[in-house]
Amino acid sequence: MFALCDVNSFYASCETVFRPDLCGRPVVVLSNNDGCVIACSAEAKQLGIAPGEPYFKQKERFRRSGVVCFSSNYELYADMSEPGK
Repeated sequence: MFALCDVNSFYASCETVFRPDLCGRPVVVLSNNDGCVIACSAEAKQLGIAPGEPYFKQKERFRRSGVVCFSSNYELYADMSEPGK
């Protein structure tokens, strides 16, 4: 038997697990080489940030809005998505 779970803003949620000080703050995760946004927290989405936005075009806006940016960490996301962890 298999079960599929969809976690809202999974990558952004993984990053905040180890940074409780970011609770309630806008968080985005960037693609390889920090090219574009690949995940947004609910708070970032409320600011109108969407996946696919090029980081270099939004960098100043993110700074002004207090958005916390993370480079993608696929090992972390794989570990967090394994059952029983």
